[in-house]
Order: sequence, then structure tokens, then C-alpha cells
Amino acid sequence: MFETAEVGHAIDKETYEAEVPALREALLDAQYDVAQLKKFPVIILIGGVDGAGKGETVNLLNTWMDPRHVSTLAFGTPSDEERERPPMWRFWRALPPKGRVGIFFGSWYTQPILRRVVGGGKNDELDRDCQQIVRFESMLADEGALILKFWFHLSKERQRKRLKSLEKDPKTSWRVTKADWDHFACYDEFARVSERTLRQTGTSKAPWIVVEGEDARYRSLTVGKTILAALRARLDAAAAPAAPAAAPVVPEFPHVDELNVLRALDLTQALERKEYKDRLEEVQGRLNRISRKRKFKERSVVCVFEGNDAAGKGGTIRRLTEALDARSYQIIPVAAPTSEERAQPYLWRFWRHMPRLGRFTIFDRSWYGRVLVERVEGFCSEAEWARAYGEINDFESELAAHGSIVCKFWLAISDEEQLRRFEERQNTGFKRFKITEEDWRNRAKWPAYERAVCDMVERTSTEVAPWTLVPANDKYSARIHVLETICDRIERTL
Repeated sequence: MFETAEVGHAIDKETYEAEVPALREALLDAQYDVAQLKKFPVIILIGGVDGAGKGETVNLLNTWMDPRHVSTLAFGTPSDEERERPPMWRFWRALPPKGRVGIFFGSWYTQPILRRVVGGGKNDELDRDCQQIVRFESMLADEGALILKFWFHLSKERQRKRLKSLEKDPKTSWRVTKADWDHFACYDEFARVSERTLRQTGTSKAPWIVVEGEDARYRSLTVGKTILAALRARLDAAAAPAAPAAAPVVPEFPHVDELNVLRALDLTQALERKEYKDRLEEVQGRLNRISRKRKFKERSVVCVFEGNDAAGKGGTIRRLTEALDARSYQIIPVAAPTSEERAQPYLWRFWRHMPRLGRFTIFDRSWYGRVLVERVEGFCSEAEWARAYGEINDFESELAAHGSIVCKFWLAISDEEQLRRFEERQNTGFKRFKITEEDWRNRAKWPAYERAVCDMVERTSTEVAPWTLVPANDKYSARIHVLETICDRIERTL
């Protein structure tokens, strides 16, 4: 893969100076068109061999383009805040919105390669990292992102000469660190691991562009022209009349016997008020003691509350938080996405709220909106909600792999019980804010929502993030069920 980047490409000064002005002007025009259109973000990854011109290229791109529409992010060793969350968290929150360019100097490739070369990692671990990266980049591309990945290469001898040259010049010696020479000592292993990584992660949606790094003029023109061509191609595609999209293949579960997981629930179970109070006090005390254990400080908890309208999610969440230190949890009520959130990939607004170790994040509604309300109401395309199941499973697997305990609850009530609660809310002055015209409209789509819930449970109840279906006609028993389940999950994990 790297052979063609070692043939000695070079551009003379006269040619370079003749081409740069027109290239810069065209790049700016394309950048402004992207910013005005606001239909897709541009993600540029800069990686490669130390001394191959990565930093110089990043600086050059900020000179050639309007830096007001560029976010340049350099990722080094993770901070304490970043280490307490899944590895991809710091990249998710740094993604550029639609209309902007994000330049990643160091990226989600850095740690997997370093871990394999100098951290004692194995090839199968690297391969798993690569598979995760491919799924992540595929999701970004499906969300509309233009992904450009540049790998700057130098042969071993050219890297040695480059490092010595930089080190010798007082003006550039600061660019060469002990880590650079340590990496050079492992050059052969770095080359093998990097090539393995590039081969596995170069896809049609996010291909690698390998650039020879020795000649600065060749390197700069190659990168600039590649970015310009990619921007123009995407802009032209966005301007072209949309062709009729092929219907996505969405596998349907047969439900031959017309039974489903919701209809199988026993909604008649109930608790007397006195028993409820006694058990509530007991389980809240249990949860509080668990949350103060030393081992819990090495974990975090993500609670997801979904359910029928008026099923009692808010009341259950209140009983949960009553057992916790107010400094240890955050409640995220999920509504329609804001303009800022719509400019990012769908899961971005949930990633940004992931808890630090020793803490809870509680979602009142969640990322499952895509396969529930957005699916039923037609707020997203069939292709978007169909692929969301896999994206959600990947997301939750990343959380669990980092030590998060994912607890997901569907609070289920009957059609009749929902009607009774709706009417009670509408007729009680201090509860009227809890009922809207949208709630009444949703009742008319009960069968469609029921089918969507069954598909959701079938496709996203996994070993690391199982669904708990809670009969909620009786609020007392539902609350106890939820709190005991959370305690059980945490205790088993600890």
C-alpha cells in the first residue's frame, strides 16, 4: 500500500507558485458553498508517519480556507474527563455540524495503532477496533458526512533524514520530541500495523488517500486538489435532481401467531399502598448504599425510560432520584431535536450526555425515538430508522465495554388505562400541562406504535443492554419493579 508513496514525487517551485493562487480561490469558493448549503459536514482526518508534514498541512489548510468555518482539533493523551467515558466520546462531541469543516489531527485511529505497537495489544484487538471504526464511519457517511482520510507516508530512511533535519535547525527543533524518536525505533512495526489498519478501514464511503510526505509542495498540492475535487463532487451531487430512491430492504419479523411481548405482560399485578411504602423505602435505601460503594466509582449507569404516554415515567424517575445524591445524577428530558442537534448525526445529542464514572444519567425518552415516534409519524425515512437498530446496538455496546451499566425500561399500560389517565389529566387543573393534542393523536396510532415497540425490543434487547418490560397499570408495582431491577443490575455487575 505504501510503495507508491515512496517513489520520490516532487513539484518544482515555479509550478507550485503558479498553481496555488487558483487552487486557494477554488477551495474558498467550495468552502463557502458548503457553508451556505448546510447540507453536510466535512471531516478531514490527518494521520501518518512522524515528520511527514502532518502539522504543516493542517496549518496550511487553515491558511488556504476561511478558518471561521473550520474546526481544528488535535487529540493527544486522553484527559481525566475523557478517560471516564467511552473512547469515542471525545470524538463524537467534536464532530463538525453541517456546513462546517472539521480537521482532526490525530483521530480515532491513533490509540488503536499505538496500543498494538507499543502497548502490547494483539492483532485480534486491532481488528475489532477496525471493525468498530468502519461501522462508525459508515454511520457518519449515511448521515451525510463527507469523510476524507489522509495518511502521510515516509520511507524509514527519509523519516530519519527528516527528523534529523528538523532537529538540526533551531527554528524547527521543537517539532521533534523524544516520542518521535521512540516511534522511529519501532518504524517497521508501525508500518506493518498501519498498513493492516488502512487496508481494513479503507472503504468506498471513507477511503484512505496515501500521500508521500517528503516534498512539501507535492504534498500540499495533492491534499488541496483532493479536497477541492471531493467538495465539488459532493456539491454537484447535492445540486442534481434527486433520483427516486430504491426502497430499503427492511427484514420483518413474522409475528405469525399475532402474539407480541406487550400483550404477554400481566397488567393486573398491583401493590397495596402500605406494602408499596415499605418496599419503596427499603429499595431506595438499598440503591443509595450501592451508589456509595467504592467499586461503584469505577462504573456509571445509563437509565433509559420509554413507554406509553401517561405510563408513569416521570413519577418513576422521581422515586429513583430520591434515592441518590443530587450531585451524582443528571436527568435528560428528550424532546424534538433543536437546530443545533439536527446539524449533527442522530446519536450526537445523546453521546454528549454520557456520565462520568460513579454517576447516573437518566433519559426521559431517548435515542429510541428514531425507531418509535420518528418511524410511526414519518419524521425520518424508512432507511434511517431501519439502520438505526444496528447503530443503537453499537452505541450501547461501546457504553457497556467501557463499564457503563445500561438499564432500559418500557413502561406498558393498557389502552383503557391510558384513556382513564388522559381524562383525569384533562379534568384536573394542576395536571392539564401533562396532556396535549399530540397525546390524543398518538392514541389513534396505538397498533402502529405497538408494532414498533415489538420490533424495537426484538432487535435491540441484547446481553449487555437488555430491555425490561414493566407492567405499569399499577404505578406502585411499576416503580418497585424498576428500582429493584436497577439495584439487581448494578449488584451483579459489581
